[in-house]
Amino acid sequence: MMRYARQMQLPEIGETGQRKLARAHVVVVGAGGLGCPVLQYLAGAGIGKISIFDPDEVEESNLHRQPLFGMADLGRPKALAARDALRALNPYVEVLENVEALGPGKAPKIATQADLVIDAADNFAASYILSDACLATGTPFVSASVLGQTGYIGGFCGSAPSLRAVFPELPATGATCATVGVLGPVVGVFGALQAQVALRIILGTQLALGQMITADLSKLHFGGFSFLGCPEPSSTIPFIAKTMLQGSDLVIDLRSDHEAPEMICPQADRRSEEALRALVPGPGQRAVLCCQSGLRAWRAAKDLQVRGITDLALLAAKAST
Repeated sequence: MMRYARQMQLPEIGETGQRKLARAHVVVVGAGGLGCPVLQYLAGAGIGKISIFDPDEVEESNLHRQPLFGMADLGRPKALAARDALRALNPYVEVLENVEALGPGKAPKIATQADLVIDAADNFAASYILSDACLATGTPFVSASVLGQTGYIGGFCGSAPSLRAVFPELPATGATCATVGVLGPVVGVFGALQAQVALRIILGTQLALGQMITADLSKLHFGGFSFLGCPEPSSTIPFIAKTMLQGSDLVIDLRSDHEAPEMICPQADRRSEEALRALVPGPGQRAVLCCQSGLRAWRAAKDLQVRGITDLALLAAKAST
């Protein structure tokens, strides 16, 4: 216990709290700018089991904000490089690497097995997929999103409302750190806050759930609010995986030939958003809309809802498993 002596001096931790941390299984989705500090602090705190999900590889443009990795890791899967770094940091923590995205097909099972799920993917489709799974399983869910020098972090599900309760609509644009830019310390701050919120939840400090922290670090300004009691949406358009498609589904791939030479599945029909105005699903037929990120599919589905078409689902090619 000498390794954890300084944190065990805190009255809210002690030996009892440290045993709680050692028994906990935390799933971390994303080993990038948010995931690196999350993983470092959870492993350092003595979380017993950490499962990492990330399909991407380490790139040189990542290194300014992903301090788990070095030049020797370039080209390696992030999940593997992060596993090795955490094992070197704390060999007493069990680290399981998964070189894959955690999509709607597997998310419910993984959420059931975890004590807590952390969304460090910074991808809105992944955030909604994970929130839906955690809401269904009653698993606490900590999510953060960062663009430029601003962002938020919240503790959702479990005994608190879901991400959809707070953000029922998807973002207006598909901006990412790659298109807008980001400073390393900014994602470091939010990742560290995610780890702090996760530890408080595991230790039984329920105040961490149902709370939102916002920040504009270009002005060093922090804010936040409670969203406890926020109602869940009366209806949602779920994300599904390719494995969840049915033979009767009307699958529309909104990606162009240039964007995706092969359609998402053999039964798909390639159409533009404009061409969807003439879409008429058959009786009892579900319309499944697909694009790369899920954003165009979401917008198209909302337009179809206005026309009275309600049996809808979304398929994001980036998270199709």
